[in-house]
Amino acid sequence: MTARMNYTKAAPEGFKAMRQLQEYVENSGLEHPLLELVKMRASQLNGCAYCLDMHSKDARAAGETEQRLYLLNAWREAPFYSERERAALAWTEALTCISQTRDVPDALYAEVRKQFTEKELADLSLAVIAINGWNRLAIPFRSEPGHYQPGQYAKK
Repeated sequence: MTARMNYTKAAPEGFKAMRQLQEYVENSGLEHPLLELVKMRASQLNGCAYCLDMHSKDARAAGETEQRLYLLNAWREAPFYSERERAALAWTEALTCISQTRDVPDALYAEVRKQFTEKELADLSLAVIAINGWNRLAIPFRSEPGHYQPGQYAKK
């Protein structure tokens, strides 16, 4: 697959705004491993090869195990995720698929609130919004997976 265009060059100010949101999320205080799982799960649901490539590499570079990454698609059945991670993954799925369900059930909200403060839940939601936004840029413009190196977009 060949990239259609480089959206970072076509709309540098838009890319900058997206990076600012991402930077906020990365510095929100949510655990880095949790954020990588959220990015991976949303990208799985959206089918974003570029983001899956990127975040699997970032997660592994940060010490995430291959086993947890391999089983992420079946996290409900796998014993390798904490209750907090499970809540975050359920929330990620609900927000990522909201156009299909048109709802986030009260029961899910109640479960997630047991694991996250109000600020953490707002930040988690912003993390899900950010990765869904990145997916929605990478997929239509066919960002090519395979070239990303861990930390490539880290602020210098």
